[in-house]
Amino acid sequence: MIGRWTEDSSLVKKITDYAVNRQNADGGYTFCQGAESNLQDTYYGLAMLSLLGGNFSDVEKTVKFIDDARLDGIYSTYYVAKSSLLLGKNIEPKLKKSLVSILNSKNYFGSTVLFSEPSSEFTTTFMTLEIAHLLKVKVNAEDVTNWLLESRNDDGGFGVQGYSNINSTYYAIASIHLLKESLSNQFETLAFMRKCEKPHGSFTVVPINFTPYMEHTYYGVMTLHLLGEKSKYPSQTIDFVLGCQNNNGGFARSDLGISTFENTFQAVEVLRKLDFQ
Repeated sequence: MIGRWTEDSSLVKKITDYAVNRQNADGGYTFCQGAESNLQDTYYGLAMLSLLGGNFSDVEKTVKFIDDARLDGIYSTYYVAKSSLLLGKNIEPKLKKSLVSILNSKNYFGSTVLFSEPSSEFTTTFMTLEIAHLLKVKVNAEDVTNWLLESRNDDGGFGVQGYSNINSTYYAIASIHLLKESLSNQFETLAFMRKCEKPHGSFTVVPINFTPYMEHTYYGVMTLHLLGEKSKYPSQTIDFVLGCQNNNGGFARSDLGISTFENTFQAVEVLRKLDFQ
């Protein structure tokens, strides 16, 4: 690795230790030591270690934990599929069967109700499309794109019922990108994102919100990347992210929260994107 990762190898070690020390005897992971393993944390634990160039321990146990998981919807299907690929194992037929069932149900279109933090109405849409892309399962790109564009608002952002937010904008743009569809009037969406970007570093969920959180910063940096743009305040944003790291090596939503695997994964992705510009 290059950039700050090389200059401060202790940063990589602290994050790696945070993940490794939260692997349970069954091979799965949990953000909180002593808690039961779960699919979400197992995926984020593997993803963090992969991004940082670390090795997976007790791989056979992790594979068994993943294989024994019950597929009861898009979230479990997504985390099992992504974890399987990180572990270098073949995709099980049950994953493809579960995905096809979700596609046929049309539930992957998401929701028409207002989003609830820290997710979005379009989270399940993105998850389904990403798995479909990885498993090479055909999706009606035009239908999904048109449905997403119905939630594009006059300010360029995305969100149902006319309320744009950075979460929904990210998942909509990421979904359209997966579908390899073009986005007209891209500059309007970019303008919305710039309004959520703060000079002191980080991003907020909506332009008038003054409280930045890790997930909003992740959505902001990643959306700019998908739009072919860069952060205007990379050093300030890096400082914000590093300020969210706790003594255990993990990262929280803010400088006062508890560490989670999801926020730590987001922090690593943001630091990588900003360091390598």
